[in-house]
Amino acid sequence: MPPSPATAAPASQTLSRGIRILEVLADARGPLTIDEIARRLDVHRSVAYRLLRTLEDHGLTERDSAGRVELGARMAALAAGVAHDLQAEALPELTAVAGDLGVTCFLAVLDHDECVTLSSVEPRHAVNPVAQRPGTRHPVTRGAPGKAILSLMPETSWPADVGEQLAHEIRDAATRGYATSHDEVIPSLRAVAVPLRVRGRGPAAIAVVFVASAHGDAEIAARLAVSAAAIREALGG
Repeated sequence: MPPSPATAAPASQTLSRGIRILEVLADARGPLTIDEIARRLDVHRSVAYRLLRTLEDHGLTERDSAGRVELGARMAALAAGVAHDLQAEALPELTAVAGDLGVTCFLAVLDHDECVTLSSVEPRHAVNPVAQRPGTRHPVTRGAPGKAILSLMPETSWPADVGEQLAHEIRDAATRGYATSHDEVIPSLRAVAVPLRVRGRGPAAIAVVFVASAHGDAEIAARLAVSAAAIREALGG
């Protein structure tokens, strides 16, 4: 006999909160305390603690020497299984771009109305490279990767909150083949992204993020376009 809605609701809420914790940690630029996580979930500290214990038991979160919480190694293993062939073909290209331009390069895909980083590569010899963790997400209406992704989609499929200015930027990205952003996702950071359409898959983008670069936006976009073409060819168009 299936559980009644009243019986099923708490389990669903618990699962939802656990997933939300993973999202909060993925968005964070460093480890968080349990109190910080509880505040962001708007739950009591004891509730956050119980959820974290379960996630920790499964290796999805871990604590540093100060007791702060971050994503665990198991999350990387799970993430690697998402669009495995796309990530496998993209990785050498991300690595090449990071090495050529000296900036962090990453692969982003659309998840509902959010832009999610699947994989990223930091330049080997940079002093303070920008970190872009796999699993990081933000609204697709913000940042260069989101605009590049939306440029692949019909306007009728754009989120309802796309305003006139953003619509103009998306159309411009579709025309010139790349999108840019500055201060839209993280203060002081710039990004350049090119759309990546692979047959049989949803819209994606490859992008770079940086504070400053000796290369112009168009030059960066041209280099990204080469990698995007190589990825498409490797995956059969």
